[in-house]
Amino acid sequence: MRHRAIVALLVAWSLIICTSSTAATSSRVAFGVADDHGKYADDGGASFYDELAAAGLTTDRFTVTWDPAAPQTIPERGFLDRAIRTAAQHGVTVVLSVRPARASAIGESLARAKQFAAYLGLVARAYPAVDTIIVGNEPNQPRFWQPQFVGGRFVAGRDYERMLALAYDALKQANPSVAVAGAAISGRGNDDPAATSNGSTSPLRFIHDMGVAYRASKRARPLMDVFSFHPYPRSSLDSLAKGLDWPMAGYANLDRVKQALWDAFHGTAQETTANGLGIMIDEVGWQVRVPQNASGYTGTENVPVTTEAHQAAVYGQLVRSAVCDPSIRALLFMPFVDETDLSGLQSGLERADGSKRPSYYAVKAAIAATQGRCLGRAVSWRPATSVIGVHASFPGLALVRTVKQRAWSFRVRTGEDARYVAAIVPLPARTALRARGPAARPVLTARGVVKAEWTPLVQFPRESLSPGRYVYRIRLSAVLAPSRTSTIVSHPFLVR
Repeated sequence: MRHRAIVALLVAWSLIICTSSTAATSSRVAFGVADDHGKYADDGGASFYDELAAAGLTTDRFTVTWDPAAPQTIPERGFLDRAIRTAAQHGVTVVLSVRPARASAIGESLARAKQFAAYLGLVARAYPAVDTIIVGNEPNQPRFWQPQFVGGRFVAGRDYERMLALAYDALKQANPSVAVAGAAISGRGNDDPAATSNGSTSPLRFIHDMGVAYRASKRARPLMDVFSFHPYPRSSLDSLAKGLDWPMAGYANLDRVKQALWDAFHGTAQETTANGLGIMIDEVGWQVRVPQNASGYTGTENVPVTTEAHQAAVYGQLVRSAVCDPSIRALLFMPFVDETDLSGLQSGLERADGSKRPSYYAVKAAIAATQGRCLGRAVSWRPATSVIGVHASFPGLALVRTVKQRAWSFRVRTGEDARYVAAIVPLPARTALRARGPAARPVLTARGVVKAEWTPLVQFPRESLSPGRYVYRIRLSAVLAPSRTSTIVSHPFLVR
């Protein structure tokens, strides 16, 4: 009864949205799951795909691994042949996520990158009906790609870009119509080369490093047709609107990802979301609390988990939100059926025993209500050309300072890491301020870095100033996109 009540509430909410909002845009988003259950099922996945189709889910992502010890062998070929055929019979599209079996399988090796690309071509020829292949999995995480750093330098994005270029060419040669999904990166990363075991690359840094490598290669072809991304929340207790700290990114921070792609690739042969690149969210999930002694589960939970009602609400919101973002091409929940080990993922739409969670019905209701149409406000995004979220605070400008004062400072805040050069600049009498600030030579300067969402004190050397009129000026450049700059000039202040 409790589950039916939750579902009824969610359906009612969807109907309210339908009647109170006008369709703002149309979007064809493929909804589905990332789950290998159907691949191993005794019936070839027939019952599994029926469950997907009944909820309006039309896509299933399979994992395919590559072993450099057997570089031309497709593991589990029999399972794949059967499951892909069965999925097609039930109206479900299969996406293949092809990744190295070991994190260190490719790394800095050009020879291994070429072998992996050749293997991808083999997979594409073996399954010509598969229209999307994802290249790799979370290469910004050491669990899936090593090394992340060499000698304190970021190398994972550079090395992955080289491999992705080879993979793109091999896949297009094998099947020109296949969509190549690149990156498949995690939304998390600590950018810490000194970390002993979990040193990882943040998604924004990883995209930046891919762009640097791509531009340096002078490549005239794209790297990918679709950008793959895994925006898990920091905690399953979070709402969908709560993002991650910069330079990480959750679903609520897709604008950061779009900006990073634009910074990395605009003006090149690689499209960005501003001119056609789509985003495939091929993994997302909120983990649910499993009652003690629940049937089908073993082990102990190791992360914060939420209620089934909260998961259902978030999943319904994901569907309604995704169809309003013209950049999103697909959204796949991970997994469809809970993993049985509680140290794994319990973010499924079905429990381990196959019973349906409220989220199953919430997703089904949202897909049925939207029918691919945006029923709320369409997402609109344009690339920034200046530093994001800049604000400076100049207290006490109206106060008259004395020539004895030696402490000079103000505060600045940004939405991303930025380098700055600050100055105190004298104003000649009757000189008007211009947009870029006065041209006179500074009398005091200060340099530093503003960390995202912090408000540091910009402090100048302790020196007195001669009588006259002055302004504070600060020029900032984005750390990951130095061509994006901002300049702020204060109102004048007087020293006597």
